Amino acid sequence: MPASLRLEKITPANVDAALALRVRPHQEKNVAPVSTSLAEAYAFGDTAWPRLIFDGDQLVGFLMAFIDIQWAPEKDPDDRRSGLWRLNIAADRQGSGYGRFAVEAVREEIRRRGGSLMYVSWEPGEDGPGDFYRKLGFRETGETSGGQTVAFLDV
Repeated sequence: MPASLRLEKITPANVDAALALRVRPHQEKNVAPVSTSLAEAYAFGDTAWPRLIFDGDQLVGFLMAFIDIQWAPEKDPDDRRSGLWRLNIAADRQGSGYGRFAVEAVREEIRRRGGSLMYVSWEPGEDGPGDFYRKLGFRETGETSGGQTVAFLDV
């Protein structure tokens, strides 16, 4: 992994670049655009953790984590979870380790905040990211969320 990889907060100086970030066309059905994520981050406040992924001076991706949200209050009001909510790697930058870097960055943030598990969900199907997450060690819970597969990883 290049030492030049880093996360940055979204600011007035980089928001236009963030909004222009695009995944591959066949992946658009699997992940919301950055604009949707930023609107949700605004609405969810402190439970959302949006960050841009830079390699040197080049924007290569976007991630958004959820931190300590109440997962299913109707089932268990004490079930609070943290994990990766969105991951958008630029179409021309995929396959270079940026996704793995993003997952590790979220994992470290959850660990730093005292969490012990990291969750993720994805759209099932051949174009979905399920194999990517499984290769990183995520294990499916057997749950679904909005039709998406839910998985977890020890942090």
